[in-house]
Amino acid sequence: MTAFGAAVEELATDVRLPAGEGPFPAVLVRTPYDRTRHRAEARGWARAGFAAVVQDVRGRFASPGEWHPYADEAADGAATVRWIRRQPWSDGRLVAAGASYAAHCALVLALEAPEDARPDAVIAAVPALGPAETAREASGVERLLSRAGWWAAHGDRRDSDENALDKALSADPGLLTHLPLTTLPERLGRSLPSWAGLWGHHDRGRLVSRAAHAAVPLLAVGGHHDHFTEDTVALWHSWGGPSARMLLGPWRHRLVTAPGPDAGPAHRLNLGELYVRWARRALTGALAPGHHGAQGLGGADLWLPAGTSGEPRTQRPRLLHGSAFTADPGRPVRSDDLTVPTDGPPDRCLLVTPPLPRPLDVVGPMSAHLRATAHTPSADWAVRLVALTPEGTAEQLAVGVVRRTEPVGRAAAFTVGLGPLARRLRAGTRLRLEIAGHHFPAHARNPHTGDDPVTADRQLASRREVDAGSVVLRLPVLPSRPTPIDPAEEILR
Repeated sequence: MTAFGAAVEELATDVRLPAGEGPFPAVLVRTPYDRTRHRAEARGWARAGFAAVVQDVRGRFASPGEWHPYADEAADGAATVRWIRRQPWSDGRLVAAGASYAAHCALVLALEAPEDARPDAVIAAVPALGPAETAREASGVERLLSRAGWWAAHGDRRDSDENALDKALSADPGLLTHLPLTTLPERLGRSLPSWAGLWGHHDRGRLVSRAAHAAVPLLAVGGHHDHFTEDTVALWHSWGGPSARMLLGPWRHRLVTAPGPDAGPAHRLNLGELYVRWARRALTGALAPGHHGAQGLGGADLWLPAGTSGEPRTQRPRLLHGSAFTADPGRPVRSDDLTVPTDGPPDRCLLVTPPLPRPLDVVGPMSAHLRATAHTPSADWAVRLVALTPEGTAEQLAVGVVRRTEPVGRAAAFTVGLGPLARRLRAGTRLRLEIAGHHFPAHARNPHTGDDPVTADRQLASRREVDAGSVVLRLPVLPSRPTPIDPAEEILR
């Protein structure tokens, strides 16, 4: 097919039509991850009576041109929608759907394309809202490991190598410690001109702000163990269309195919079937107005209404050790290791609660409040919440990271958001709170010099003190055992 973006190009597109006479409603998936991987999905849509259109975005796999991530999707997508609506098999109605980057492609159609090229409904799963949202936390701290992995696999190339970063780390385990971070492409051994430019994006919230003016129904799908959980929730909250539905399960980025450790049998939904049923209702105007949906309660094998949040409850953990510690970029606290070293000088402040006397349903956003001091011009404060089970295992529940620039040596009180949780904690569970200066390699190391962590070429150790008596963990706790719901009923109401 021909699509008109910044220039006239032939974008590789597969079309699978249902059996029988048309015309049909269409589903459009635009992806940088190879359209041929969606053949089973396309067959499923076609069996359900939809014309399935799957397209490689500009510059990826079989589509010609140069790929500039996030740059051309509104224009190319709009041209594709107009092309679909001109086809004899199209009845004019169209659902834009996708996961991760493909969800971005779907959302920009609904929020930024001209009115004649907008879809009639949007399915956005684990949405990568834009480069600013994917590159940094809301606090501004850089997401190093996930971005290095994505750019190594997909950036500035026509095809993909999903294991590119893993292979590079096997050859050079210290790959991500080299400075400055802008030289990562040289160590990967290939050209990545867009890598340095990624970190120049600071327009976080652009699509969420536009979501208030949306005019079509939305189905937002995410996982509590996904990088983009908070973006999924924010999109749903802000959506101004006639209806907004959210499904949030105890899943990772690949959703039901990547369940978290707290997922149960009730969380194994058939998302394909649910998408079809929702799309039919969205296109016929059968969805009730308003914001509804479901979120899975991990560890309890049940579902709650989306938006459910517990009553604030404070926990004051007791200090184990490390009220004074050193945040050393040369030996940072690692994001991929829950082991706490017992020898040598402390590298974090460690606190723990008593065992829970009864099960606790924690549902909603969590935070930690503390008063602390850093003896360097810039300091990141990484707070990690870990569940210590009665059996003695440790499981990460949440992490929050903020960047502070108080005067050197001046104590400050501040709050670190830990994101949302929907989890039943068993009786006997203890909560361990770790307060550190790094969470590496998930996040870039603050060099403590005041320089940009991406371009810095030198680092300093940072002496820290935490007023242990000031540390308060705020948990949203449901006051009574919740009544389970049927997630499909909430999505399709």
